[in-house]
Amino acid sequence: MKPSTKAQKILTQIGGINTKLGDLRIIAKDIKNDHELAMELWATTGFFARQLAILIMDKKQLSEEAIDDLISDINQHEDSEKLQLIDWLMANQLMKDKASTALITSWENNPSSLKRRVYWYYQARLRWMGKIQPDSEELLFKIEKEIENEEPEVQWAMNFTTGWIGVYEKKHRNRCVAIGEKTGLYKEQMVSKGCTPDYLPEFIAIECEKRKL
Repeated sequence: MKPSTKAQKILTQIGGINTKLGDLRIIAKDIKNDHELAMELWATTGFFARQLAILIMDKKQLSEEAIDDLISDINQHEDSEKLQLIDWLMANQLMKDKASTALITSWENNPSSLKRRVYWYYQARLRWMGKIQPDSEELLFKIEKEIENEEPEVQWAMNFTTGWIGVYEKKHRNRCVAIGEKTGLYKEQMVSKGCTPDYLPEFIAIECEKRKL
């Protein structure tokens, strides 16, 4: 189906390779919620169009079936776009609704690696502002058992969760550092200036120093 005039106008605005997330947020702020338009943009399959669509979706219309369809579509993108889209969907929609948040908590062992990534990234986001969660020890047992055999996109989220547990929960800090030393994940990672490496011994040390923990 040919996009509406409104959708075509927006697609013209975001069609360039220099489109930035800030540009999409400005457009989305002007549109607010428009689920029909969001679905039009989503149907074009474009990366920027789908990012904008996520921002203007109506979370109340995201049933479990609708979320499954979105995730299936996201899985068709190349890896870098796929991970940006699934994280964007989680942060801007799924975490803002009690029903979809409840779904996230059921995805720990889901066959979809993207859903498992969301489960673990959600656990990290619960912790990265310093809010202690009651199940950290249980999660660490699971991470120790499973992280080395997980898909790369899930490993990263599990590693990120471990990092924030190590930063804010001193009683688990040495254990979290040991997980990083054992797995060696991201040990040789090069990061931009000002960014924190994902290698757990470095991540935990740097983030603890920032916060004087």
